[in-house]
Amino acid sequence: MRRLLSLARMFVRIGAMNEMAYRANFWLQLFESILGAATALATVAVVFSQTDTLGGWSRSELTSLLGIYFVVLGSINLVIAPSLNRFMEQVVDGTLDFTLTKPADSQVLVSIHEFRLWKTLDICLGLTVLAIGLVGRVDAVGWVDAVSLVIALAAGGAIIYSFWMVLATLAFWFIRIENITQIFWAMYIAGRWPIGIYPAWLKWILTLLVPVAFAVTVPAEAISGRLEYANLLGAVVLAAVFLFLSRRFWLFGVRFYSGASA
Repeated sequence: MRRLLSLARMFVRIGAMNEMAYRANFWLQLFESILGAATALATVAVVFSQTDTLGGWSRSELTSLLGIYFVVLGSINLVIAPSLNRFMEQVVDGTLDFTLTKPADSQVLVSIHEFRLWKTLDICLGLTVLAIGLVGRVDAVGWVDAVSLVIALAAGGAIIYSFWMVLATLAFWFIRIENITQIFWAMYIAGRWPIGIYPAWLKWILTLLVPVAFAVTVPAEAISGRLEYANLLGAVVLAAVFLFLSRRFWLFGVRFYSGASA
């Protein structure tokens, strides 16, 4: 764990130096984040101008869900997406050799070797939206709900990371695998709304095929006090299974990497 933290600090420092070379990106990212959040909140306002609940969710609960949506989005774009996208490029041009020969776990290295620090703005904005959603019902949120939220977010994060890891590992066999990741982004947009409002076939896709439900809806249910403990336990077990399978798939895929000398 200490070695992992040391590696993460090193890559964060490198990411910070890279980002500081283009400081205008901060203002562009800030504008993009605020515009995205404002658009999403405006959509919620339009919906609740016509109804009091949406699939059993109140306006404050749905606002909290939006906050979690942006927190998870920021976390993915902070390290998971840029690191694994870079890994896929390394497989194509053969420079993954430099990573595989380093005295550290190769999966860890490819998972954290690029940080986009400006994406922390999405996380901060998401936390702000989450706080706005909790205003007026703070008394209804107990410490059990808060702990459940943390556990659900951790499980959802592990599932999303594992999903991305599996997609990225396919680069050992397919050249244009980055196009497949666009399927995830297309599905992730649906996470702005509770999974329960969608038809059964789409629920199945967003729960098992592209696990958006575990990343957004389950944590939102936890902070709203509507999450059953059996479902929370299921999310934790599923996260462990996903992590195990993604690890095995990675080890299997590395065997097919031919390197720059091929």
